Amino acid sequence: MTLRHARRLGGVTVAAIAAGLLTAPGAAASDTAPVVLGTSQGTDYRADACDSTTDPRWIGRTTNGPTLNAEVTGTGARFGVRDETTGAPDPVFTGEAQAYGQQAKVAVPGLLDGHAYAWHASAVQDQQASAPSADCHFRVDTTSPTATVTSPDFPAGGTATKYAGQKGTFVLRTADPAPAGGQASGVACVRYGFDYLGVGDCSSPGAVKPDADGTVTVDLKVLNWGTNSLNVQVTDKAGNVGAASYTFYAPSNPNPPKTLGDVDGDGVADILLPDAQGNLQYLSVNASGTTPNAKISANVSPSREGWAAYQVAHRGWDENHAPSSDDLFIHKPGAAYLSIYQNFDYGAMTRGMTGSGSRECVDAAWNTVPCPADFAADWSKAEQMIAFGPVDDDTSPSLLTLEGGNLWLHTGNAFAFGYDQVRKLTSTGDWNGYDLIAPGPDAAGNLALWARDRATGDLHAYPVPKKADGTFDFSALADPKADVVATGFTTDAYPTLGSSGDGDGDGQPDLWAVTADRHLVTFSGWSAPKDLGALR
Repeated sequence: MTLRHARRLGGVTVAAIAAGLLTAPGAAASDTAPVVLGTSQGTDYRADACDSTTDPRWIGRTTNGPTLNAEVTGTGARFGVRDETTGAPDPVFTGEAQAYGQQAKVAVPGLLDGHAYAWHASAVQDQQASAPSADCHFRVDTTSPTATVTSPDFPAGGTATKYAGQKGTFVLRTADPAPAGGQASGVACVRYGFDYLGVGDCSSPGAVKPDADGTVTVDLKVLNWGTNSLNVQVTDKAGNVGAASYTFYAPSNPNPPKTLGDVDGDGVADILLPDAQGNLQYLSVNASGTTPNAKISANVSPSREGWAAYQVAHRGWDENHAPSSDDLFIHKPGAAYLSIYQNFDYGAMTRGMTGSGSRECVDAAWNTVPCPADFAADWSKAEQMIAFGPVDDDTSPSLLTLEGGNLWLHTGNAFAFGYDQVRKLTSTGDWNGYDLIAPGPDAAGNLALWARDRATGDLHAYPVPKKADGTFDFSALADPKADVVATGFTTDAYPTLGSSGDGDGDGQPDLWAVTADRHLVTFSGWSAPKDLGALR
């Protein structure tokens, strides 16, 4: 056999082969017996089983029936087709076709759904034909598969037992009906999602093979309260596609969890880190391993270049929107613009981003004051950015940035409208060379700043207590060399350090780190390291 082509028909990829060649009987016929290329729809070739052991391929629905293809050195080819399902000896189709570029092809209309067929070709020269090739075989399935969906948690037309933002079980039941007296090809794969699925096949991301009984059972987080639709696309082995849509109502949670640091709405703070492919993965701060709760595609990042290029900060949300999950602040060092994702969908990032491109300076009383001469009104000089924690009497987020060796505090709901106020917290310019870490508030609402000295690996913890009048005392930030609490956190051992709040349930914030070989390590406070394994 000789490999001739690798193309597609009806969504199923096959390789066309040469097979079953017999010697031409005489000089009047073609000097070379035909090379059977296979069946096709248009220019998409499909290999056929040309022996007694290869399972015949399935051909799906076509406009004019499948096209038989043969390569000849003569002027044309003669084709014959038999119905193997009925077993009738007489052909159900015969035809001749002229060869162009040594290839001859003919369409075969009227073939029956669910039937199996055998065909052969003979080379034609001067009205005489060679002996035929060996029989090749294919089967026809022109009926689309079907799908139905049920859910015990979000029943269609019934009362849901769960809320938007929670996972529900959905059972996808598929079938590929067989016609009377024939066979069906069977379901090959299922695709599903709350968004528009678009054109796809079994090689598309997210395509899954159903169980032996034709079912696919999935647990999916419902991202929006109100009416939702789960779209399903099912493809059979012949490439026919069926679709279904399951509509249900998800009520809003009257008592949603409210946890600073929680992005996906499950009430547990999250660690956000890029994976090896540039996607953004969410891991619970109390996780026992490195399997992410969710993954946001690299294509969703502001420039579609992947999340590794960005700093992503989160702790707090604008109370004017629901659910009560962290908004995300996204910045690429050196970029003039800060992207802001208002988290209406439990971190799924299905909506657009707003942003901030300009800032104004304020004093401790939040009165507008002139900015320093070297201050950049945009975000281009923000070398580091962390979500510090609420500094008002609500859940509104605030950011701390490192710019020109000094710390700047940004706060207020104006973030959501693309403009914010910034207050200079230090003036010595001594903060270069430190990695900023925000552990978030303690139970009494006191804040803190942690920092790693990149030169020594020392870890510092600076208290930022909440005063009686509700404001905060930032005086401990005057000297970055003070308040060493631990050593050994070198950049060689831990290129990345962070904190997402309390991970071990003791009421105190905890450190986490990523090692040089991309293992995630969690700590109790900043001691007792626990290796959770390699990140994705």
